[in-house]
Amino acid sequence: MANVLLSISNATIFLLWVGSQYILIPYVIHLILLVTCILYTACHCSLLLREEQALARGEKDPNKSEEEQNVPPPASETLTSADAMQFPIVGSCSLFSLYCAFKYFDKDTVNLIISVYFAIMGCVAITTTVSPILSSYLKFLAKVKFAKEIKVPHKLPEFILGESPLDLSFDFTLAGLFSFVGSAIFSFFYFQKKHWVMNNVLGICFCLKGIERFSLGTYKIGAILLTGLFFYDIFWVFGTDVMVTVAKSLDGPIKILFPR
Repeated sequence: MANVLLSISNATIFLLWVGSQYILIPYVIHLILLVTCILYTACHCSLLLREEQALARGEKDPNKSEEEQNVPPPASETLTSADAMQFPIVGSCSLFSLYCAFKYFDKDTVNLIISVYFAIMGCVAITTTVSPILSSYLKFLAKVKFAKEIKVPHKLPEFILGESPLDLSFDFTLAGLFSFVGSAIFSFFYFQKKHWVMNNVLGICFCLKGIERFSLGTYKIGAILLTGLFFYDIFWVFGTDVMVTVAKSLDGPIKILFPR
């Protein structure tokens, strides 16, 4: 049975994106509706993490056949207290590195490099966002699958390519293929045009996937993370000009843009 609230949430995000191109939606209403729908959709999709974590612990899914049960469980990572404590430090290093890059190097060159990165990551984000939606509403696209096991042995250190052999196997559906092709075309045009409408699509997809794949584990870890980020924001926003400088200089889908 389809989740009605999830369908309404997805439809609202889409309608807000389309409607903002033709009518001037008050940005407060736009922001509240968009953020609420993004949070609901992403949190609903993040329920998949519970299944992945259960499989990683060795639990069995009663709805799967014996053959499917033998498939290795997906990798599952949960944020630890140490990770939460390090998060503001790593974020500070990344932010200050961007600040130094914009201050001491050519801004156009820095933005070009960052734009290539965002175009590639945007293609991945859009593909993984759109593919489940296509599979949900056009179920025949999920039934056609392509899979091949490819393992390449290597002699490089483990910290570079991981353990040998390198696993390059792929497993995707027709919905994933269509999503990838469309995402690649979209990301290419975003790289060329940098239109605000395209910026918002990438920004929304980054938000959805970021929340969906972010597993805190416990409320204690969440409290540690939020406390660290609270002081992180106070220092970099109000104590220095670093955050404002990077936000104004960086030409990428790091924020939702509203027409006026």
